[in-house]
Amino acid sequence: MIFENYPKKRPELPAEYQKIYTGHYKKNRDGKTSASALSRKMEAWMHKKVAEDLKGNTGKSTLEIGAGTLNQLDYENTRPYDIVEPFTELFSKSTSKSKVDGIYNDINDIELTKRYDRITSVATFEHITDLPAVVAKTCLLLNKSGTLRVSIPNEGTFLWKLGYSLTTGIEFRLLYGLDYDGLMKYEHVNTAYEVEQIIRYFYQDIKTSCFGIHKKMAFYKFFECRNPIVDRANKYIALL
Repeated sequence: MIFENYPKKRPELPAEYQKIYTGHYKKNRDGKTSASALSRKMEAWMHKKVAEDLKGNTGKSTLEIGAGTLNQLDYENTRPYDIVEPFTELFSKSTSKSKVDGIYNDINDIELTKRYDRITSVATFEHITDLPAVVAKTCLLLNKSGTLRVSIPNEGTFLWKLGYSLTTGIEFRLLYGLDYDGLMKYEHVNTAYEVEQIIRYFYQDIKTSCFGIHKKMAFYKFFECRNPIVDRANKYIALL
């Protein structure tokens, strides 16, 4: 059972990485380095896939998990718009903050009486140590016709590692004299395969697409999920 590994324990970040972590993370998410700017152009595919269900509709209630610097709001405009983001420094000075209604530190801070038309996440599920619990909670927060829309890097595949090794990895070593793999091992606790298996356990209807040749030779993956298995989600949460 894949859930036997959860919640996962994030490896300790070495001291030399801790010194540069916050500054680098924010620069990377803002696309303020040459390599991260290139990555952000590629990552636009993930943002656009998540937003493509709106098509001018500005009335779909949305919860974004892992909102980061609020850069998803560059691609969509709908209200009400709530976020889950514990790293407040990322969005505290964002010009898009006025577009956000509710701000939560953890998805478990959201009352079960709350319902959303869509729950979204871009490049976040690979970071979450208790991912099954988070996905289970999404099942309980969606309206009946709602969708979970998730984009992730294709972590755990050769092409994904090659891609970041030849871009961000080189820049990271030049800037800090450190191996980028050390940061990735700390950040990405879930592979794309694990993320998909968890999503498929809690949702009945899933459409997938990828940015690449096929799912094993792709940089990014996208999941549109409908019809959550609510009983299964409730049982999993009750076991926690």
